[in-house]
Amino acid sequence: MRAARRDDSEPGPLRPKARARPTMLGSAKYPSWEAIYADNVPRLYRLMFARVGNRPDAEDLTSQVFLTVYGRLRTGATVGEVRAYLLAAARTVLVEHWRRTLGHQVTEIDPSEVDLENFAAPGRLDEPGDAQERITRILDALPERSRAILELRFLRGYTIRQAAAELGVSVANAKVLQHRALRHAAGLGKENDLEGDAS
Repeated sequence: MRAARRDDSEPGPLRPKARARPTMLGSAKYPSWEAIYADNVPRLYRLMFARVGNRPDAEDLTSQVFLTVYGRLRTGATVGEVRAYLLAAARTVLVEHWRRTLGHQVTEIDPSEVDLENFAAPGRLDEPGDAQERITRILDALPERSRAILELRFLRGYTIRQAAAELGVSVANAKVLQHRALRHAAGLGKENDLEGDAS
């Protein structure tokens, strides 16, 4: 028995309409502003949703990106140029969103809001030499690869790429090594704190 063919005029679940996408080859160009919007709005919406985590804000931020670039974007630019420009505009819109949402810059510390007298007081690290000794003890207790990644990243100031190249591993592997090394070091730090409190 064959199912009856449904007439498209009948009400039912919404089905996405197929839309023509421009070819994404090297020097391909969008034919119009509508094509730019249609091809890039899903990509930008996913980016915004991943960053802010809620649909209303993601929709608002996506529309702000397009409003920001509307008068400035050349429709004769290549697909790659348009996407790069939209991504740069999206970053700017996100920064402005977080600045408005948080109400202040994250990197600033207002001394009047922080009790600086008691800020560095916790634990047994009263003397600068104590901190250095503690770091040395923890690093010495780590396996060689864990110690190496932490020394490169935090003591020598290498980027994750530079540290990966120095260790001869991929960037993804270096990130995993760093994560595991930090967890291991944190565990050793807690053990050292407990030993210090017991003595």
